[in-house]
Amino acid sequence: MSKRILVIDDEESLRDLACTCLEDLGGWETIPAQSGYEGLLQVQNEIVDAILLDVSMPDMDGFQFYEQIKANPKTQTIPIILLTAKVLPDDYKRFAQLDIAGIINKPFNPVLICEQIGQMLTW
Repeated sequence: MSKRILVIDDEESLRDLACTCLEDLGGWETIPAQSGYEGLLQVQNEIVDAILLDVSMPDMDGFQFYEQIKANPKTQTIPIILLTAKVLPDDYKRFAQLDIAGIINKPFNPVLICEQIGQMLTW
């Protein structure tokens, strides 16, 4: 059975690229979401094996989304991989305190993203 990954990113081109790579190269099913709010709705209505989450988004950023997911017993065990372009030294301290599977920096390598996710989740 194919793994299902919820891909949340407000940048349409990056979200589409990530979904295409995960589907074509990884053989996984993707569920795209353009915002944290849309991601919350998707995760309530769909069974997902992992979440690829953009950190910097308007309205609800990745940290706010993370808090919502971890607060809900139904979703708190879903592995989360952060997708971020801006990583400052203080961000690494904050990331280290989170229960995340890993971090992928933007711009990501489309050829390697499936391998990176597979290693982080031991798939």
